[in-house]
Amino acid sequence: QVQLVESGGGLVQAGGSLRLSCAASGRTFSSYYMCWFRQAPGKEREFVGAITRNGGSTYYTDSVKGRFTISRDNAKNMVYLQMNSLKPEDTAVYYCAARDYRLGYSSRRADFGSWGQGTQVTVSS
Repeated sequence: QVQLVESGGGLVQAGGSLRLSCAASGRTFSSYYMCWFRQAPGKEREFVGAITRNGGSTYYTDSVKGRFTISRDNAKNMVYLQMNSLKPEDTAVYYCAARDYRLGYSSRRADFGSWGQGTQVTVSS
């Protein structure tokens, strides 16, 4: 299992930007398909986006397309979530998650076995 630690959350005004980081331990980071999820108060944890193990492809939920960008640096064992044009409805705890690429693509929370502790993002109106 890979160990994950998120950082970079905070309070930002609507229209602003934040960059979240997720640091992964282990020597096999490049074997993992990485995702970002988020959970708002009283709501289910939802898929935000994903990046393939070599960074060649990314996927996003419709509500963040054109505003959020996922990237990774396998040499540093890092994955990032650049969030622009933030809206109050983006307020949530954001989590990174890892899935062995051999298991295939998934955006289902239950299919991810490795999670970080989360980082709070609050967008004020």
